[in-house]
Amino acid sequence: MTRTQKQADRTGETPEKQSRGAGSAVQSVDRAVSVLEILARLGEAGVTEIADELEVHKSTAFRLLGVLENRGLVAQAKDRGKYFLGAGVLRLAGAAAVRLDISQEGVPVCRELADELGETVNIAVLDDNAAVNIMQARGAASVTAQNWLGRRTPLHATSSGKVLLAHLPPTLREGLLARTLPRFTERTITGTAALRAELEAVVEQGYAFALEELELGLAATASPVRAHDGKVIGAISVSGPVYRLDPDRLPELAKRTVAAAADLSRRMGYGF
Repeated sequence: MTRTQKQADRTGETPEKQSRGAGSAVQSVDRAVSVLEILARLGEAGVTEIADELEVHKSTAFRLLGVLENRGLVAQAKDRGKYFLGAGVLRLAGAAAVRLDISQEGVPVCRELADELGETVNIAVLDDNAAVNIMQARGAASVTAQNWLGRRTPLHATSSGKVLLAHLPPTLREGLLARTLPRFTERTITGTAALRAELEAVVEQGYAFALEELELGLAATASPVRAHDGKVIGAISVSGPVYRLDPDRLPELAKRTVAAAADLSRRMGYGF
């Protein structure tokens, strides 16, 4: 029996009916996106106008608008009955813009730091309960290093993650600390009290260390990147093998990382 047949047995639906349902869902998503594009182009539009643009019945357009309105992606001018893009679109666009801007502005900063230190330099941003690396530059000594670009890494076991975790609003930070923290090596900090103390030190000193906490043989230091309003929007890190990033060298690397993060923060508008 095929997987599709097994699913049909469990749901009581035939493969043909399941296929039609999936196709209908995709069509609804496509139409919803089209509604947003129409409103972006026209500024505002009524149900009849949107239905005509989509070539669907008014009731279909009304249902689509209702869903989008419930999610804050469109809003309605009650006096005119017309719809326009809602604040939810601005929120999504703003989040995307921040990632795009910090990645673009970070290119020369990361390249210069990687060339100077010879190690791998990354920029990470918060992605739910993880740090995701959105930009990377490699120095001469790190040509065989692994690729961190696009990887989600745990907040409590990486230098970038600690920076991002340390600067979260207290309620969010404590919520994450209340979870069971996985251990990756014998050096991973999983105790809430010990990790909380380290995060306080990160805020006070302006940088974080991670010594073989995610992987044996890997060391890193990171510093926060701030937006124009002072909010921490990312972290820039330097990582490499412990035989090069030993405890004697790490403080100097931390100092250079702090300076690079300050430079990137200025590029993002902080301090002006």
